[in-house]
Amino acid sequence: MMRLVLANVRGRAERRADFEAQIGTLKTGAIRLIEIVERRGVRQATRYALHLMAYSARLMCRTIASIPDGEYTAEDALDDDGVSDAEVKIRVRVTIKGERARVDFTGSQPQVAGAVNAVEAITVSAVSYVFRCLVGGDVPASAGLMEPIETIAPRGTVVNAEHPASVAGGNVETSQRIVDVLFKALAKALPEKIPAASQGTMNNLTIGGIDSRTNQEFSYYETVAGGMGARPHSHGMSAVHTHMTNSLNTPAEALEYAYPLRVRAYSIRKNSGGRGMHKGGDGVVREIETLVPARMSLLSDRRRRAPYGLDGGEDGEKGRDAIIHHGRARAIKSKGSWQLEAGDRVRIETPGGGGYGKEKD
Repeated sequence: MMRLVLANVRGRAERRADFEAQIGTLKTGAIRLIEIVERRGVRQATRYALHLMAYSARLMCRTIASIPDGEYTAEDALDDDGVSDAEVKIRVRVTIKGERARVDFTGSQPQVAGAVNAVEAITVSAVSYVFRCLVGGDVPASAGLMEPIETIAPRGTVVNAEHPASVAGGNVETSQRIVDVLFKALAKALPEKIPAASQGTMNNLTIGGIDSRTNQEFSYYETVAGGMGARPHSHGMSAVHTHMTNSLNTPAEALEYAYPLRVRAYSIRKNSGGRGMHKGGDGVVREIETLVPARMSLLSDRRRRAPYGLDGGEDGEKGRDAIIHHGRARAIKSKGSWQLEAGDRVRIETPGGGGYGKEKD
């Protein structure tokens, strides 16, 4: 099985190391679990696990009970799916009743030809993340968190795609929009808690080719930070990863040492955050030059529909991308692949976060 997988990926040595690290982690986890069972016994260990799940469920029930009962709806969209130029709409209806919540994505767009379809697990993960944010304090990560939450994601839609839909971007882009639309709906119930939209994209950048220093193939991947949405009581942070990214930008020194690439610009995109009583965080400008012929792929969003502001705050600036060839910049789409010559640069300008509240005169 390992040989089959490695025969179909780039950077086989790196991928083998990744797999071996994951396998080693799982084996260590299994050893630790067996040690607990041997020390406490199966019955007591199971009781502990059930207790943690019940505790998580109680905390989530308490959190949901603090939300006013009612139905809260919202709609947002991805710019496109990378195949057609049409928006990909996501709709949600959040129903709160006592200690229970129903999150219904009925009305979301049918699955599309491009790679932005999300499988059901991605949608449930995004729902879990949003409600986990509302808890506020520490809570054990367990199935108990989702016990009081019902998620309805109709089959065959962009939030519950079925074979043979392409789903590569569901985890990295559609998950962000699911978070945005959920927060937008919940802002109607909890205006004092919910932030404006953050950049809403991971700005996935991949550059690959043959490294002339080693004559070996290389494949470099990163996500690029952007602006955080302003909060009801404070400004959004600039140049950060927010919500579903859970990653850091690669330091320029490490990137240039390991790959035939040069970072020509890396700065905050000034004034890209939405204005308001509290200002949205600014995005990032990142410009990378390839020193060898290479293939570049980009999977990003919020280039046509801006990150929304809340309560009178202005939207954040939309992102934009370009290839610089012989000193001349050419705008490119948010999703696609392009051939680069040695000396070409790709410039990513990431979105700013939305502002919160009307700006004081």
